[in-house]
Amino acid sequence: MATKLGPLVGAIDQGTSSTRFLVFNAETAELLSHHQVEIKQEFPREGWVEQDPKEILNSVYECVEKTCEKMKQLNINISNIRAIGVTNQRETTVVWDKTTGEPLYNAIVWLDLRTQSTVEHLLKKVPGRNKTFSKFKTGLPLSTYFSAVKLRWLLDNVEEIRKAVEDHRAMFGTIDSWLIWSLTGGKNGGIHCTDVTNASRTMLFNIHSLEWDPELCKFFDIPMEILPTVRSSSEIYGVMESGALTGVPISGCLGDQSAALVGQMCFQDGQAKNTYGTGCFLLCNTGQKSVFSEHGLITTIAYKMGKDKPTFYALEGSVAIAGAVVRWLRDNLGIAKTSQEVEKLAADVGTSYGCYFVPAFSGLYAPYWEPSARGIICGLTQFTNKNHIAFAALEAVCFQTREILDAMNKDCGIPLNQLQVDGGMTNNKILMQLQSDILCIPVVKPSMPETTALGAAMAAGAAEGVGVWSLNPGDLTAVTCERFEPQINPEESEYRYARWKKAVMKSMGWETSDASSNGNPEFIASQVVLISQLAQVAHLAFVDLFCSYYLWIIIVF
Repeated sequence: MATKLGPLVGAIDQGTSSTRFLVFNAETAELLSHHQVEIKQEFPREGWVEQDPKEILNSVYECVEKTCEKMKQLNINISNIRAIGVTNQRETTVVWDKTTGEPLYNAIVWLDLRTQSTVEHLLKKVPGRNKTFSKFKTGLPLSTYFSAVKLRWLLDNVEEIRKAVEDHRAMFGTIDSWLIWSLTGGKNGGIHCTDVTNASRTMLFNIHSLEWDPELCKFFDIPMEILPTVRSSSEIYGVMESGALTGVPISGCLGDQSAALVGQMCFQDGQAKNTYGTGCFLLCNTGQKSVFSEHGLITTIAYKMGKDKPTFYALEGSVAIAGAVVRWLRDNLGIAKTSQEVEKLAADVGTSYGCYFVPAFSGLYAPYWEPSARGIICGLTQFTNKNHIAFAALEAVCFQTREILDAMNKDCGIPLNQLQVDGGMTNNKILMQLQSDILCIPVVKPSMPETTALGAAMAAGAAEGVGVWSLNPGDLTAVTCERFEPQINPEESEYRYARWKKAVMKSMGWETSDASSNGNPEFIASQVVLISQLAQVAHLAFVDLFCSYYLWIIIVF
């Protein structure tokens, strides 16, 4: 006989590195079951990051089915799942054909840098090449990060997409739109919508009027007919049209960082959280007023919990590379087989021994917004080993958080006296202690780390027509937390931070957006042929050595 638990709510959490489906008890916020599938990232050229939208969609179906199977094994009745929320990696851009339901190109991931030349070209249209020309409409600087420039690149470079736009077959969306459209029927009547939090990351959305902005669409030369309808973060958009949960309403939608803010119960002006995922994102709720940063942060929509409910805003500090640096150490350098092993390597030495790592693989985001930066490791000596590099990588995540927290404190005027944290990396105790040491304030981690999915579930359960989750402050479940206190003196923290800032300055100005030989596969290939011909003629060891060195220089620089 199935266990009676009262109403349940599911959450689809589609992130950069994995997809998950989680089920919560709406009355206690307890996580009952979940399933996770890792998602492949493709790197077709230097700086390019893509994912297969079909793989993402299939991973959602798989996670839903496997979670439902697990619940049946636990004797929990899945018919008690009253609603589903969606939370997603933001900015990642998909264009698909509404007549076939097929994507017209791979999803261009938020980290992708191919649009640097697109940004440069667009800046030429702006008086004084001012990157913040749309700041007071969108809250955002002109950057490779946001969806509009990715969409512009697709329209400029993919003939199939251009043709679909001309034939009125094209639909654009961030991952939430692609999933909701597909899950609610796809080509057979799927709902093409997004929510205000995801729309606010496109650079096409006016965060005050809560509408697509005709002037910005004209600036980017994007036809408004391909854009999704913008809805609140908590309302019924449609119902699941297939699978174990057929007929269950999809009634919550939040970009992942907004979902984490909700899941951490940051409903009051001045409350903040930091999420450690692929990237690192610090959001501070600024209430019903939009606050514009003077220190490199962006203004974004935090949430709007119903059609007739007020819009809440947030200041955000965005860091491109956090958990991704651990994945890079594992997959690219091969210094560890698992992420947990990276933590052990760092723990074994407890210091970077003067080594500083700036993981600017996708340029620098907040507070610099410097696309020309690239990753560097400074301060190497003969004593440096893989343990020190592992420690420096974890420290880099903490230094980047310190930079955006300093900017946040300057903009808000009232320094945070503790930092609420969540995300996969918070399971790393070395990282959490390091973070507290570098910030010189306590770091507070909830014992249930799935706050992003929880936020999406809360939005879905609270929607009008569902009404199984109360967002009244008095009804919210108290969360138990683990607390990390600073263990080093502030002088040492400041010294290490100053050295880090010095390393950041050295990372800048490496790349240019012009079509130079840098990273050009054809150029590198031609040089490989030239070098092999040289080696064949010379047959001398020193020439072979010279050739290897020359090729290394070409590829690296």
